Amino acid sequence: MSKQKIGYIGVGLMGHGAAKNILQKGHPLTIMGHRNRAPVDDLVALGAREVKTPADVARVSDVVFLCLPSTVEVEHAIYGESGVLEGAAKGLIVVDSTTSDPRSTQRIGADLAQKGIRMADAPVGRTPKEAEEGKLSTFIGGDPETVRAVRPIIECYADTIIEAGALGAGHTLKLLNNFISIGTCAVIAEAVATAAKLGVDLSKFYEVVSAGGANSKMFQMVMPWVLEGDASHLRGPLRIAGKDMRFYTKLAESAPATAFIAQAVNQTYQLAIIQGHGERFMPVLPGILAELNGCKIRDLEQPH
Repeated sequence: MSKQKIGYIGVGLMGHGAAKNILQKGHPLTIMGHRNRAPVDDLVALGAREVKTPADVARVSDVVFLCLPSTVEVEHAIYGESGVLEGAAKGLIVVDSTTSDPRSTQRIGADLAQKGIRMADAPVGRTPKEAEEGKLSTFIGGDPETVRAVRPIIECYADTIIEAGALGAGHTLKLLNNFISIGTCAVIAEAVATAAKLGVDLSKFYEVVSAGGANSKMFQMVMPWVLEGDASHLRGPLRIAGKDMRFYTKLAESAPATAFIAQAVNQTYQLAIIQGHGERFMPVLPGILAELNGCKIRDLEQPH
């Protein structure tokens, strides 16, 4: 039995690893190039085919994955000139692995359905390291038939798969999860910045938190930058964290639900982005807040 032909739009930090694992599991892969040539050239060298537009990807694929910076780029890829809708034929399945606004996801799904195209949302969790290893987590939203159809492909790059419910449920769960993780990073950053202002020995601070209930995976990913200048344990740009928080606060408002803490977290990240730190990784946030407080943890590295 021949393998499904897969298209992948957005082969960046997370998308490259997912697409690579799909290709290495034997699926014919078509990708769309973008300004960062390194991941595109790597996948082409491994056997992927490169095309120029989302419509071109849709024309040659059974299933098209999107892994883009935000809902804005997803809507452009679907509806824009030479978009997926232009090239898609009845029977295509679109899987959005972006951390997107679930309300937009539901609208896109309804518009695709009018052309006989199915959709699932399957945002990914963890980091680019797990993406390369084929060990991402993902949360799939969609009707049961569509989820059954795409799950074997998702298993190529994810070892934790949670079937979330109807279309949009995966994106809703991802935003809830990201609020907790991004919010935790902001709390850690504020505490570290205050500790630095007070002249606390940050290695002792690390020992105290690591030994108690305040310890977390996020703390252990942030502190290597604080202690050693190593931000590689969490290669998430502050601009992406800020985008996720904007989506989360809008989602909470639409419920409607209170979002006092989320708004404070949101504004913390927006401040860092406005100051020009959007490309820096999340573990650098303590250093940014420390400088706002008039002290310094270490030199801020060049944005990646």
